[in-house]
Amino acid sequence: MALEEQGRERELPQSAEDGPPEKKVAWSELFFDLVLVFAVTQVSALLHHDHGWAGTGRALIVFVPVYWVWVGNTVHANTHDADLPLNRLGLFAAGLCGLMMALALPGAFGDRGVLFAGAYFCARVVLAALAHGRSRRLTPTPVTLSVLISGPLLLTGAFLDGGTRTCLWALAAAVDLAAPRLTRRAMVRLVFESGHLAERFGLFVMIALGESIVAVGAPVATSPELGAGSLTAVAVAFTLVCGLWWVYFHLAADAVRHGLETAAVRADVARQVLSYGHLSLIASVIAVAVGMAEAVARPGERLPLGVAALLYGGCALFLATFGYTRWHLFRSWSVTRLGAAAAVLAVLPVAALLPSLGALALLSVLVTALNLTELALLRADGSLPGGPDPGGRPGDPGADPSP
Repeated sequence: MALEEQGRERELPQSAEDGPPEKKVAWSELFFDLVLVFAVTQVSALLHHDHGWAGTGRALIVFVPVYWVWVGNTVHANTHDADLPLNRLGLFAAGLCGLMMALALPGAFGDRGVLFAGAYFCARVVLAALAHGRSRRLTPTPVTLSVLISGPLLLTGAFLDGGTRTCLWALAAAVDLAAPRLTRRAMVRLVFESGHLAERFGLFVMIALGESIVAVGAPVATSPELGAGSLTAVAVAFTLVCGLWWVYFHLAADAVRHGLETAAVRADVARQVLSYGHLSLIASVIAVAVGMAEAVARPGERLPLGVAALLYGGCALFLATFGYTRWHLFRSWSVTRLGAAAAVLAVLPVAALLPSLGALALLSVLVTALNLTELALLRADGSLPGGPDPGGRPGDPGADPSP
């Protein structure tokens, strides 16, 4: 089936009264997400093992293909009926490929490189077969670019060692990242179900936040003793995770949906805010999770500078990303969150001098202060600084619901 048919272009309902029910997330999609939970855990473990600049770069390089497999199947499920037997089986096959990728992640830059690259290539071939069906016309889409370019680059690199593999895999990741922009002419023909798509990417953020709780709690649960310091550190870390959850799900999740529904070209918003913006959000949560796990493991000791940079830098990136997404949604700036990101970076040198528990508590206080400030501003003015419609409230037609 050609991309024009793949998109199933149709008139989207303007209200519940004049259109079919809103598309819901299928059970098969949630089942597919279970593989993603394991993959995110493996990426986090990879970063935990080597959180220097080189290790962080390698973790990002292998995370991009994992993320892109999920994005491709999510978009396909959004524009097709995921409960049709063929699509469901295709999602299961992609899930198996994702599982193989996750198993290969600990040794992806070693003896498991071929497994990682081969599983990725198979996942993209499966999706390409589902998307194009029996059509003999090869339409340029992100999936076809993966099959023709990034997949072969990964496979070639898997048979090479050291820096050559890293360079080829970095190039493959760059191709995947550029693919939605390079194939924009084809992508704009798709008609996205905005509610479903926003919910799916929100669920990925939820998965990353949940993995951060596992990363913090699992080592403490298996330790011989549960001391007061460790329990306090876990409580503070959980408070930080709750704060990050609030930052995203209190207003931003609805803002994404609102932006998609009102966008002149939904494909552009999907590319910038969902594909790119959420890659940044999820990668930053993984970085924060690794930093929290290190802090909880040694609450009375100072954090190494690299770990502190992951913890504070990841949080700053998480907050600053909302400035990027809000600009692409509403052409306005998220003043409160950009300011909070700057504050987090400003206190990083201080955090490096504190015990781990103190550094963790300081970051939690900053995120909590951001949330309290935004709540106060919303109650006082009905909007946040930087919005184009100061009198509008989230959810009102034409209003800017984004924080």
